Amino acid sequence: RKEFVDLYVNYVFDESIRKPFEDFKRGFLRGCPVTTWKIFLPLELQMVLQGHTKIDWHLLEKNVKYYQYEKLDQTIRNFWSVFHKLPEEKKKMFLAFLSGCDRIPGCGLEHFRFSIADPQAENPDELCLSASTCQLVLFLPR
Repeated sequence: RKEFVDLYVNYVFDESIRKPFEDFKRGFLRGCPVTTWKIFLPLELQMVLQGHTKIDWHLLEKNVKYYQYEKLDQTIRNFWSVFHKLPEEKKKMFLAFLSGCDRIPGCGLEHFRFSIADPQAENPDELCLSASTCQLVLFLPR
């Protein structure tokens, strides 16, 4: 029984996926050569690939650019007041809504910039909050 279990486990976790894994590995290494990754320590590589999980939300606020808004506009002050009262999980959900990811890229928060723009609608009460994830723009109706 032990031999059967050992052979079965070996097949399921090694032999049966060898070809698909080799195909994946070949494609991955073609786009991301292993020599490039050798310059990183394991924790640094994890940061580059996964991004930062700990976020200074006040620094994020300082990095925002405003279009059709001023930093002291009531809408902006209300937004940040509500935002900073949110639990960490909801803040990360906002980040995912804005950027498509709940983490800050490996380059760091000091280089992560997004914009808040007024969509300038005739009736802002009829608009929902929206975002352009490619351009990192939050469209915040007044």
